[in-house]
Amino acid sequence: MQEKPTPLLVVAAALRDARGQVCLQQRPAEKQHGGLWEFPGGKVEPGESPEEALCRELREELGVGIDPAHLVPCGFAADAHVVILLFACRRWRGAARALEGGAVGWFVPGDLATQSMPPLDYPLARQVAALAAAGII
Repeated sequence: MQEKPTPLLVVAAALRDARGQVCLQQRPAEKQHGGLWEFPGGKVEPGESPEEALCRELREELGVGIDPAHLVPCGFAADAHVVILLFACRRWRGAARALEGGAVGWFVPGDLATQSMPPLDYPLARQVAALAAAGII
């Protein structure tokens, strides 16, 4: 019997600003899914908690500082190869900017899923929109 590979664990953030808009990052053109909008984040490295990994990734990708205590688990998406854990965050230090290419955009929660996104970001976008509409995040 062939063993199934362990899915890659990825973390992502729904940064929500004072106007209620959510940050998406556009993937650099030369990367897989280039030009598509996604929730910022990345892979969890060995020895990191999901929260530590997300804080590191957001610092590297967007130049923002986040206290792990301000991350609120709010959803997930998965396929056979990847599991994405999504956290909401309303407090951070610095202005989000695209440090690895691409762009940064701020969107109304209900419009997130209308953007061109990698497949696993669509269910995350719907989760964020529902939680925002219910006043949870």
